[in-house]
Amino acid sequence: MSINILDLALKIPKSFDDYTISKIPNEGLNCVLVKIISLNSLPKFLDIKAFCISWNEFVNIRIFNPKRWHYSVFKGEVYIYAKSIFYNGSYQFINPKIITKIDKIIPYYKDKIKDDKLNELIKKYVTKSNLLSCGLNGLEVDTILNLQRCDKNSIKLISNLKNDQKTLKILSFIEIFNYLLKLKDRKIDFKAQKIEVNDIKNFLKSLPFKPTSDQLNAIKDIKKDFLSGVAKRRVVMGDVGSGKTLVILSAALMCYPNKSYLMVPTTILAEQIYANAKKLLPSFMKILLLKSGEKNINFDDFDFVISTHSLLFHTLNKASLIMIDEQHRFGSSQREKINQLTKDGEFRAHFIQFSATPIPRTMAMIESELVNFSFLKQMPFKKKIVSKVITNSDFKDLIEHIKKQIKKNLQTIIVYPLIEESKSSKYQSLNQALKFWQENFKNVYITHGRDKIKDEVILNFKKNGDILLSTSVIEVGISLPRLSTIVIVGAERLGLASLHQLRGRVARLGGMGWCFLYTKLKEIPKRLIEFCKTQDGFEIAKLDLKNRLSGDLINGTLQHGSEFKFYNYEEDILNMAKKRIENLTSIYKVDIK
Repeated sequence: MSINILDLALKIPKSFDDYTISKIPNEGLNCVLVKIISLNSLPKFLDIKAFCISWNEFVNIRIFNPKRWHYSVFKGEVYIYAKSIFYNGSYQFINPKIITKIDKIIPYYKDKIKDDKLNELIKKYVTKSNLLSCGLNGLEVDTILNLQRCDKNSIKLISNLKNDQKTLKILSFIEIFNYLLKLKDRKIDFKAQKIEVNDIKNFLKSLPFKPTSDQLNAIKDIKKDFLSGVAKRRVVMGDVGSGKTLVILSAALMCYPNKSYLMVPTTILAEQIYANAKKLLPSFMKILLLKSGEKNINFDDFDFVISTHSLLFHTLNKASLIMIDEQHRFGSSQREKINQLTKDGEFRAHFIQFSATPIPRTMAMIESELVNFSFLKQMPFKKKIVSKVITNSDFKDLIEHIKKQIKKNLQTIIVYPLIEESKSSKYQSLNQALKFWQENFKNVYITHGRDKIKDEVILNFKKNGDILLSTSVIEVGISLPRLSTIVIVGAERLGLASLHQLRGRVARLGGMGWCFLYTKLKEIPKRLIEFCKTQDGFEIAKLDLKNRLSGDLINGTLQHGSEFKFYNYEEDILNMAKKRIENLTSIYKVDIK
């Protein structure tokens, strides 16, 4: 485990054992010198009479469930540490520890590193000169040293930390400052093969729809990347239905005749994008849809290759552009593998990741130390989605709504939390619900993540279905133009980002849509009510951030699982940290093993 000085500085003790001798009688944790007078063994505890030399008065000591060794150590004069209470006219110590090293304050960190080792490292490295060399100012250095001094004042400061806004703000700054420094260290620029950017003006004019300003700006950003001579990493972040496919196709066409690859998480999505590519891109572009199991492909014959993770099992030609759609569906190791498969000596491909899971502005500002961002907030089609939390009492109205939609040749998806029945779940599973829907409706389809023919089922539903029963497998960008309604059973079990992805399946080509969040909870969670008030994915991301842990930006792009201890996504503090880093001429670095 490798840590740096600022990592150490931010490891604030969670608690202390204060072994300094207490001179004045009081209730609470105390370390005192006592002289043992007598021991009285009772069935469930050991009573000891003693004279407290530190307080100059008689005291009682009670040990519950005593062991044999207690009788041998409680002799003569001993230093004890325990909680004392005033009881029946005298002070009583409960289950004391015998102390051999007095006048010390022992910190406890609750960290992966052992307390004594961590304390030793902090004493050695967290010094005024080291902290100043790391880029902190005098006030920040003094704050850290006061917290780490392990004296009476440290105990007081740390015990009151929750109410000390000034100190918390300083710690918040140091934490995000340290985090940004780590991101800066990870950023390595590689050369890119020169791209003579293909002019796509005629392509954009020929489209059967008018691109949004956000789409055009994202295309300009990518063109600028191609002309830079440096292998750029970019995230194109667009809300559900914001038109990422056009940006994908435009990037591939600008890259032509250089080779580009696109990796997507599902076969049905690959087929969907391939169909759009064949329909919209010029006929001179040779496009390949690489399916699972296909072998002996001559990639020389193609300019633009679209596939799933099947790409990772082929020997790929060197590429100038790699794109990954729904990037959060792939692990960081998979994203890096395709990068390695296509690198050409000292040259790397431009790397564009597309995501329909927006993140808050502050998180994007943090990660921008590693990658560039383009945002798609405008919608190509006007649509209105009515979102509503429903309970059992609304079921009759829901059935009537679904019947009306079917009469209009529109479709409904009902998302269940489980495939099979579970005693621990209060909600029906897919298999339990199937009979009801089949008895009351025609053209009912069912699929789930373990279904080997789920892509076939979804395509059949798209053409012929009225109702699809599914798990959240349909979350990823599948286009179902007739889908007007989605019902999410046990909605409180899902994060807001997942709910927003599911809601985004309806009204894909505009018009009215409905999203019903079904819950059996007596008290409707506030976050579900807030979710229903907005369709803005970036606002949803802010709400989600309140309820979930922040992303681990160091080891992967926005993967939930780690959290800041002090930094709470304050934009002003982030800007201060960025400015401080820009003005640093040098920084002292020590990796501590």
